[in-house]
Amino acid sequence: MPGKANSAFMKPLKLSADLEAVVGKGPMPRSEVVKKLWAYIKKNNLQNPKNKRNIIADAKLKPVFGKAEVNMFEMTKLVSKHLS
Repeated sequence: MPGKANSAFMKPLKLSADLEAVVGKGPMPRSEVVKKLWAYIKKNNLQNPKNKRNIIADAKLKPVFGKAEVNMFEMTKLVSKHLS
């Protein structure tokens, strides 16, 4: 069925308090969480200038990522732990 969004992807999920500190109050779909995370990363200039695929965690992102720097593919996996 073309044009039908993946309903699991659009389902609002419960966010952890650490994640809510970055993207705002949930529940919200995973797609929205990722969009807001990128907006936060860009607004705060948290991409590594030497390698744009890497995100440098600030004080708010560190509890979500669990470390100082992650790549964008790892980020999605780490964020999943904060969604239920």
